[in-house]
Amino acid sequence: MLNISGLQEGIVLDHIEAGKSLDIYYHLGLDKLECQVAIIKNARSNKMGRKDIIKIEGGLDTVDLKVLGYIDHNITVNIIRGDRIAEKRALKLPKKITNVIQCKNPRCITSIEQELPHIFYLADEKAEVYRCQYCEEKYSEFK
Repeated sequence: MLNISGLQEGIVLDHIEAGKSLDIYYHLGLDKLECQVAIIKNARSNKMGRKDIIKIEGGLDTVDLKVLGYIDHNITVNIIRGDRIAEKRALKLPKKITNVIQCKNPRCITSIEQELPHIFYLADEKAEVYRCQYCEEKYSEFK
């Protein structure tokens, strides 16, 4: 069994689909942080067969839960305080995301006005479809 030292304070992202941890690492901007980050790939899981896990040293402010919910709302977020799981948070698809994905429509105002934020809203929760707030362009590519 692989052993990675425990966290005193931090976040453990569990039940990540096997092979997706590096995508999440970069989407959350963890590569730009000074804290310790451990990525465990292809860990055995009774529930999923194989899974990835990310351990992040530091507070909850290091992770944008909206981005994480957009990427994969099935991930479990464990908040660690004093060496123990103090809280478990379930993710859900965010109703609105800003500057996570970009509109691909060349006629969208965001293509012309570069400084405008890219805002997408959840148009269809069942199909996990987001649409651009400005031009209604459909986006459901990440999965």
